[in-house]
Amino acid sequence: MSTETVTIEKLGTQGDGIASDAGGPVYVPFSLPGETVAIARVKSHGTIMSIAAPSPDRQEPPCRHFGPDGINGTCGGCTLQHLADGPYRAFKRQLVIDALKSKGLTPEVGEIVPAHPGERRRVVFAARRTEKDMLIGFNQAESHHIVAIEECPISSPGIVARLPAIKAIAASLATSAEAFRIAVLETLSGLDVAVDEIKKLSDPQRRKAIETVLALRGIARVTVNGEILVEPSKPLLDFGGVSVSPPSGGFAQATKPAEEAMAELALAHAGKAKRIADLFAGAGTFSLRLARIGRVHAVEAEAKALAALDQAARKTQGLKPVTVERRDLFRRPLMTQELKPYDMVVFDPPRAGAEFQCKELARSAVKKIAAVSCNPLTLARDLAILVEGGYRITGVTPIDQFLWTSHVEVVATLEK
Repeated sequence: MSTETVTIEKLGTQGDGIASDAGGPVYVPFSLPGETVAIARVKSHGTIMSIAAPSPDRQEPPCRHFGPDGINGTCGGCTLQHLADGPYRAFKRQLVIDALKSKGLTPEVGEIVPAHPGERRRVVFAARRTEKDMLIGFNQAESHHIVAIEECPISSPGIVARLPAIKAIAASLATSAEAFRIAVLETLSGLDVAVDEIKKLSDPQRRKAIETVLALRGIARVTVNGEILVEPSKPLLDFGGVSVSPPSGGFAQATKPAEEAMAELALAHAGKAKRIADLFAGAGTFSLRLARIGRVHAVEAEAKALAALDQAARKTQGLKPVTVERRDLFRRPLMTQELKPYDMVVFDPPRAGAEFQCKELARSAVKKIAAVSCNPLTLARDLAILVEGGYRITGVTPIDQFLWTSHVEVVATLEK
């Protein structure tokens, strides 16, 4: 380890400040462009010791768990609380612009749809029993050390208010000192708590845990390693006026405002589409909204998510017909011939993107596409495939739902 002084030139894609010297880039978390900082350096990583002159874009972190000075954050849940709102949003929008440019694409990129404190309805905590207490919090960056939290400005008030209840559930399930995960989703009927990476419970432990949950208020369901432990009330989400009971631990958009912004963009692009394919459909975030304007075919690999979508569609009046198909679109994308009936396709894949599916879409005659992505780099690759196949990008909108991180969602619309 050495100590040296460097000047930060720019922010990297992960939100770290980047300085340069003869040995290459040096990555300095919690620094900002223009700052001259003294760092303790190990290879290409620098830890700030002091800042000679703070950037005018530096702000006081809103959360005390981020770090007392905004220089060396303790909680690993956020990485950019020290960056003021305007530059922060510009940074995220620029990530999208740069990703597209890397593939030769230069469409107009809209202003980012901002995220706000208190919107996160889905949070994943780390937990571990110690000799003195039950730790609930987030792992410190690049560490297995759990920073116990008592507040969380990104999370919904409903989750923050029930931190003691989440802690009580964790304590009733912890059978050793090994760390485990607790995914918490706030639903209309209470918290859906999915506990994973924990040892199998004995019958007495299960009974004790069930009693603990039943004594608490505001808990809809608790599952352990994918198995329902207790379900006082069925968890419910609202997808555009359609009630859906999601599978435990399944994917749900992290914030309701971001979900609605994405859905509104897709719906507006759909116009009067009569036949729509929703690929990587999940539990129906887009399908069930689109079914108010046209017939929808929903394709998804996860059986439980697809079953939730199908059940919600069947019990909701006023929807056009919704059909479902369980299919791994990474291994078996919808082929060009299969795409013939559709005048619009929506796809929202995992971070790996939809490369093989886009190659089939590029050869199709589908008039409209709405591409939704949580990874600008793989989205840029996929859009380049579609543009080469004759599609025109008509809109690109960045959406922030992971506040104070470098993650950004994007909705791109295309026409042929």
